[in-house]
Amino acid sequence: MFLSKIISIFSSPKDVSIDQTIINGRLYEFINSKVIPGTDISKKEFWQNFVKAANELALKNRELLKKREELQFKLDEWHKINKDSFHIEEYKQFLKEIGYLVDEKSDFKIETANVDDEISQIAGPQLVVPIDNARYALNAANARWGSLYDALYGTDIISEENGCEKSSEYNPKRGAKVIELAREFLNVNFNLENSSWDKAKAFSLENGNLKIQLENGSFSKLKSPNKFVGYCGVKESLKSILLKNNNLYVEVKINANHPIGKDDKANISDVIIESAISTIMDLEDSVAAVDAEDKVNCYSNWLGIMKGNLQAKMKKNHKTIIRKLNLDKEFLDKNGNPIKLHGRSLLLIRNVGHLMTNPAIILEDGSEIPEGIMDAFITVLCAKHDFKLRMNSRKGSVYIVKPKMHGPDEVAFADEVFSKVEKVLNLNPNTIKMGIMDEERRTTVNLKECIRSAKKRIVFINTGFLDRTGDEMHTSFEAGPMIFKGEMKKSSWLNTYEDWNVDIGLECGFSNKAQIGKGMWAMPDKMQDMLKQKIGQPNAGANCAWVPSPTAATLHATHYHQVNVFEKQKELSSRKRANLDNILTIPIADRPNWSANDIEKEIENNCQGILGYVVRWVDQGVGCSKVPDINNIGLMEDRATLRISSQHIANWLHHQICTKDQVMKVMKKMASVVDGQNAGDKNYIPMSKNIDQSIAFKAACELVFEGKIQPSGYTEPILHKKRLEKKLAE
Repeated sequence: MFLSKIISIFSSPKDVSIDQTIINGRLYEFINSKVIPGTDISKKEFWQNFVKAANELALKNRELLKKREELQFKLDEWHKINKDSFHIEEYKQFLKEIGYLVDEKSDFKIETANVDDEISQIAGPQLVVPIDNARYALNAANARWGSLYDALYGTDIISEENGCEKSSEYNPKRGAKVIELAREFLNVNFNLENSSWDKAKAFSLENGNLKIQLENGSFSKLKSPNKFVGYCGVKESLKSILLKNNNLYVEVKINANHPIGKDDKANISDVIIESAISTIMDLEDSVAAVDAEDKVNCYSNWLGIMKGNLQAKMKKNHKTIIRKLNLDKEFLDKNGNPIKLHGRSLLLIRNVGHLMTNPAIILEDGSEIPEGIMDAFITVLCAKHDFKLRMNSRKGSVYIVKPKMHGPDEVAFADEVFSKVEKVLNLNPNTIKMGIMDEERRTTVNLKECIRSAKKRIVFINTGFLDRTGDEMHTSFEAGPMIFKGEMKKSSWLNTYEDWNVDIGLECGFSNKAQIGKGMWAMPDKMQDMLKQKIGQPNAGANCAWVPSPTAATLHATHYHQVNVFEKQKELSSRKRANLDNILTIPIADRPNWSANDIEKEIENNCQGILGYVVRWVDQGVGCSKVPDINNIGLMEDRATLRISSQHIANWLHHQICTKDQVMKVMKKMASVVDGQNAGDKNYIPMSKNIDQSIAFKAACELVFEGKIQPSGYTEPILHKKRLEKKLAE
């Protein structure tokens, strides 16, 4: 190991100095040899302009972070004084006096131009995937279309009782249930005149309309003939039927030679539905990227997607499979004219926020570059390849989601960064589109003015329960002990926050122009529950909502057939705006009289979640994965989960709900539990066997015991420090 490290050091490209700014050699070579060729920018032009801009912008970035600290200090002091005499009007006045809450200006509508239909016209699921894993990224990009048969067969939508078990071999009885449910989907959304899809026997085309022969020899047609839009094959013998509902496509495949189709009375072999309409390729919460090596890996995958040549090899059934980006899908319309549909999800890229820096570039003053500034320049430089190919954005835009911004000034700064990127890279103004994560309290309460700060490039806002709750806790740390995590979802501030996001978005003209999103379904194995619950999001006015997998995207897509979101948005736009006072109601326990047992269980739940996530992040560099909770239910976890759990314990420690010794005892106990849950992972390094030496365990403890002093309660500073320590020790 030592020898390989020495070899790696000597074989790595040397760092490069440009105007007293030091660029990591590996990053410099990657950009020069892989990214810039094929663009209209010279290496000299890029580096000189980039270095100058980065040094200038870093100063403003630093000032904004200083303002965060100043506001937090004032909030802490106010709560110390007013702890026992909180009045909402006095509180709001204080927030206005310190500049935390700004006055709303006149009404306006967003002015974003050149927005792809996947964002402005189509409501549907949105995947979020770590960009550091090429296979995951390709799977997500290709998740635009998904098999409803596969999604139903492989999940808990269908019970395994009464002979319907999943097994290594195909189970015909389970398959029959799949077919039954798929036919039900077709009956609900593409119903037939005086019949149903389970009675269909054959399909043909007559005068541009779909003609359906029934098993009794009679014929039927769609109740809404305009929902039939195309086909494959010939008119007398169709290979597939293309349907459309709520601007979403469905392909009914017909194949008498297929293992499923041959036994089907209508020879239907599958129902393919448009699934992940858009996907966020993530550089932030779901990756563990702490240095130049990590960042180059992430940027390389994004570049491959923008060039259209990203590949990933994988083993399946003793065979090597090469995964590539899907091609577009081709059909004939009713009149026999060729039509082409997008074969891939529209891709957005989530950059990091304003807080973190990265050692990949050292600025002229000796400080690390703000990572968000580096991300902006490099991800857009990569995207210049797509501006020529138009494989991702047909409108010639690049979509960047900006997380963890605090208030209008920080959004305005992101807008300034993007303007600078456009100038350096010779792009038209507002080529870069911005998504705003509404996950920080100061952004929520000033959302309208945040949107105004980016009104010419904004395409997306969304809510995120976990990060938003983490910031809620940290902002009001001194106000008192926070309620149990499970009670947060039922609290008035959270429900109002969800409505407020939709209300403000609609007020600002988002409908049919931009996405209003909702948060992640975190239980990938609980698809039956997802189908029951997640329909609430399109009903709430969200034209996209996050899902953890392509399978979840396919199943969630069925909700958007049931709910016409744009009609729902018209209904909601007339309601009274959500109450700001509710959002500002702090979720603290009025008179905490919890039992010792309840307190212990809450601490155990938090500690297990923290350790289960941190140990993979620090030891293996895994930023997002399915982590078993304390009840062994697999949850898709990223840093947002960690933020809420660590802040919750830190708050309880501060208000003496628990003690440091008590928490440490639970931490050690949960380390053994997490070790047991990961016993089958050959790459896993147990914590409990050598607890004093475990960097991951130390990281988890720091997150809790130093939680109060972490900026905005973020976990990144400690995680990055400990991951770098681990990488150096390897």
